[in-house]
Amino acid sequence: MRDQKYPGIDNDPNAGMNPTGNIIRDAWVFGIIPETETCAGWTVQGIQALYDKVSAAWGPYGHLPSRLPPELQQRHQRIYDEATRQARDRGWDPDNALEDD
Repeated sequence: MRDQKYPGIDNDPNAGMNPTGNIIRDAWVFGIIPETETCAGWTVQGIQALYDKVSAAWGPYGHLPSRLPPELQQRHQRIYDEATRQARDRGWDPDNALEDD
């Protein structure tokens, strides 16, 4: 069986509104990867390694955006606001996403 490859946050069928998209956006917030990195072609193992780094970066802040220092809080807000806008433009509906759970 071949390794699955992630299509990239910009090509994600769910407009990146899923756990993988959150990992990537959080990695942008913390500067772990540049905001230009979409993770296209990454394997599950690569995303998992990124998750581990993101989780460690969140640790001191209790995984809560409200506990981030102002600079990171502003970056988080900007990145997530833009992601939400783009996802809605692509047809993502948060209410329908809840029905899938």
